[in-house]
Amino acid sequence: MSTTTAHNDLPLHTHKRSRRTTANRVFAVVHSCAILALLYRHALSLLHSTSLTSFLITLTFLISDSILAFMYSTVQSPRMTPIYRKEFPENLKRVVKESDFPALDLFICTADPFKEPPMNVVNTALSVMAYDYPTDKVSVYVSDDGGSALTLFAFMEAAKFASHWLPFCRENNIVERCPEAYFETDHSRLPEADKIKIMYQGMKVMVNNVIERGKVGDEYITGERERLAFRKWTDGFTRQDHPTIIQVLLDNSKDRDIVDNSMPNLIYVSREKSRTSHHNFKAGALNALLRVSAAMTNAPIVLTLDCDMFSNDPQTPHRALCYFLDPKIQSDLGYVQFPQRFRGIDKSDMYASENRHLFEINPQGMDGVLGPNYVGTGCFFSRRVFFGGPSKFLPPENPQLGPNNVVDKPIQSPEVLELAHHVAACNYEKNSNWGSKIGVRYGSLVEDYYTGYRLQCEGWKAIFCNPDKPAFYGDSPVNLIDILNQTKRWAIGLLEVAFSKYSPITFGIKSIGPLMGLAYCQYAFWAIWSIPITAYTFLPQLSLLNGLTIFPKVSEPWFLLYVFAFIGAYGEDLLDFYSTGVTFQKWWSDQRMWLIRGLSSFMFGSIEFFFKSFGIATLGFNVTSKVLDEDQSKRYEQGSMEFGVPSPLFVPLTTAAIVNLAAFAWGPVEVFRGSNGLEGLLMQMFIAGFGIANCIPIYEGIIRSDKGKIPTKITLVSTFIAFALYAAAYVTLRN
Repeated sequence: MSTTTAHNDLPLHTHKRSRRTTANRVFAVVHSCAILALLYRHALSLLHSTSLTSFLITLTFLISDSILAFMYSTVQSPRMTPIYRKEFPENLKRVVKESDFPALDLFICTADPFKEPPMNVVNTALSVMAYDYPTDKVSVYVSDDGGSALTLFAFMEAAKFASHWLPFCRENNIVERCPEAYFETDHSRLPEADKIKIMYQGMKVMVNNVIERGKVGDEYITGERERLAFRKWTDGFTRQDHPTIIQVLLDNSKDRDIVDNSMPNLIYVSREKSRTSHHNFKAGALNALLRVSAAMTNAPIVLTLDCDMFSNDPQTPHRALCYFLDPKIQSDLGYVQFPQRFRGIDKSDMYASENRHLFEINPQGMDGVLGPNYVGTGCFFSRRVFFGGPSKFLPPENPQLGPNNVVDKPIQSPEVLELAHHVAACNYEKNSNWGSKIGVRYGSLVEDYYTGYRLQCEGWKAIFCNPDKPAFYGDSPVNLIDILNQTKRWAIGLLEVAFSKYSPITFGIKSIGPLMGLAYCQYAFWAIWSIPITAYTFLPQLSLLNGLTIFPKVSEPWFLLYVFAFIGAYGEDLLDFYSTGVTFQKWWSDQRMWLIRGLSSFMFGSIEFFFKSFGIATLGFNVTSKVLDEDQSKRYEQGSMEFGVPSPLFVPLTTAAIVNLAAFAWGPVEVFRGSNGLEGLLMQMFIAGFGIANCIPIYEGIIRSDKGKIPTKITLVSTFIAFALYAAAYVTLRN
């Protein structure tokens, strides 16, 4: 165990290596040898192929298993050096005076008030405004990329409510400082809680009424300052074309709460948009916030949050400071990443929303080398990290935006507001380094992954902070189509990095070493999982339907090698999940969703990426909906997978379900009528049966009668494709 201490021998944090490290390394070597042996068998079979059919089948499995071997190496890299950290925030104030704590700029991004309800964003903002941190050092910036007056109205009301909510939380030592989450729990022990709840419900009803009407009526505007703010929404104002709007809703130098304590800064920002200027989605919004905040407060520590990711622990900034204030590591420490956690997930996590590999297992492994990847939310940055590597500072075009500049004017002074509006202009970044060498990086739909990766290539290190009490909680989609569309977008963005000049397999391995390079390859080449998954989903089953044996017989030694490779891979994955305290049921859901994503999101993401690469128009960025439909929520609680819409993403899933069921049902017939018997067809029947086990929610979706069922047209199209595949296989394999 390693311990970092400050003066008086008070530890700020410790870390220890995983006890499984040695076992992981030994198993990786043994399992890799088995995989190489299988590849050798494929190559040997390819050389001795006696027909075109056997040649094509063997070639398909050689390609598929080669991809599996490569992806297996990327999966193994984080398992080589996992570490576990622990912080001691209780020691922080004994080491550093609270007055010497660095200021915090907190960024919250939203883009659509109808897909991302403003009350969700308000709850996120209120939860971090209530941090146990000096309020004069906290500034919350809300980026509204939809330029919506509805969102601004919600935050005007939130600013009023905050003057009651913040002192209530601090005086009563409330831990859950997200109002929505707090009032869902038992709060009856505090008599004043009912009064606060009535205020909160009143605000919620008012905001939701405004959202439902789609405009802010005059009856809701209570002052001339508010009236002037809403006059900026003129007839020509659209979400794609509008001027910069910066509204200071709370100013800690002026505004006080009901017990006369200063309030944190709360600033609404909607950057200028123009149809003639590319806005670079969330990455562009974050860079605008970096510049606007630099002009107004320029705090040395920046926290980025998704609009629905609220704080669950008011001590979270202290945990981050346990690393940022450690003189031994602070010189090259770029960011501290907390894992994403989600509330309201069903007991089986049927959509694998927790993404344990992405948000916990892999970051713990990467933390043993240079640190975890940035996952887009719940991350504290050193502002300096956005301006070149630790040893090579890249100054911005305006010295006032530099990380060391001290803002000595009030945030509402004309000079500060003028600069803030100027740097939020849509053409400000032209002929600058923003997005290429400084700030959040452009070039991928997954700006979080790409930015974290580029920062580490520049020499920065990161920390994975995973306390027992989750630092943040968010909401996850409760229907399959939103999950698959989100994953498809990730797959496209990751492929953009994989096939760029900064590809992790070349530039990454050279810059940050093989372990970190391969760890980033695991994400960058995520979409190519679709190739082996598709091959093993259809080829063995179609061969079985035609009585053709394509795997070793049970009595052959190669059969045992296949069994070892399968059990080894799945067994190791199960152990990884158990190490994070996850149940078998959740692990099963995760591996099932991995197969579902492989046949849908990864496949369609790959196709769309290559279309895009050749200049063929594709769909653009879509915001994942955070709105919960009551009927969908009810079906989710009952454990029913939600389909509902006739999406092409469901076609390969339904086709796979039909083909696997048909193959498994026909298998016994081939066993009794064929010369190969059970010994020759057992592996193909097992694969078909395994496919059926993973397709149970799809079969349920076909036979259900509620609105969440698989649409009939999808079932009919899939049935036709299944018959077409069988016919093609019959003609090919019989000849």
